[in-house]
Amino acid sequence: QVQLAESGGGLVHAGESLRLSCVATGNLFSLYSMGWYRQPPGKQRELVAAITSGSATNYYDDRVKGRFTISRDMAKNTIFLQMNSLQPEDTAVYYCKHTLLGGLDYWGQGTQVSVSS
Repeated sequence: QVQLAESGGGLVHAGESLRLSCVATGNLFSLYSMGWYRQPPGKQRELVAAITSGSATNYYDDRVKGRFTISRDMAKNTIFLQMNSLQPEDTAVYYCKHTLLGGLDYWGQGTQVSVSS
């Protein structure tokens, strides 16, 4: 079992920044990848950024490239999402997901990010 806890969401104005954190606990021995998803109001959940456990290769959705940065602190079992130049269209509930070898997914409870214009 893996438990994930996100934090760092909030209400900001357009152009401002937020940093999300996701702390993982439990059995992380077979961790394969970690990612941030978001679900805007009335829309489906979408992948924002991801990083694999064994490499430094990161993935970003085109809409956040150059503004968001995913990073990790493996010693603290924590991943981060630095979000700069936030825009109203970034408003969503942001979720952390960890995927284990074999494809088993674990999700956090989500953290709300709201950006006013």
